[in-house]
Amino acid sequence: MAVTWKVIQTERETTNDGITVCHWTATDSETVGSGDDAVVHTGNSYGSCGFAPDHTASDFTSYADVTEANAIAWCKGELGADEVARIEAGVAAQITESKTPTNASGVPW
Repeated sequence: MAVTWKVIQTERETTNDGITVCHWTATDSETVGSGDDAVVHTGNSYGSCGFAPDHTASDFTSYADVTEANAIAWCKGELGADEVARIEAGVAAQITESKTPTNASGVPW
């Protein structure tokens, strides 16, 4: 299992062409069993990161030149290593809970 980070939407300032917000997801899944008996257990997290781009900076990347890898790196940098690890652990915990539930929920019928 490995958590996959994706940027699902960005917001930008049209005056300087810099990204100001990235909306991201972090997801993972694990398949247990095979064929008709296979069950896919998933975990996910969603969030956003805000930025104050400086279009005069030497390392500024304009909107048209930004890659998803850039945006993910910016988000992870903004979140910090501890928060990234917490998010990824939370995704893994959702999968574990799906595989071996500790809380009963649903309806009796």
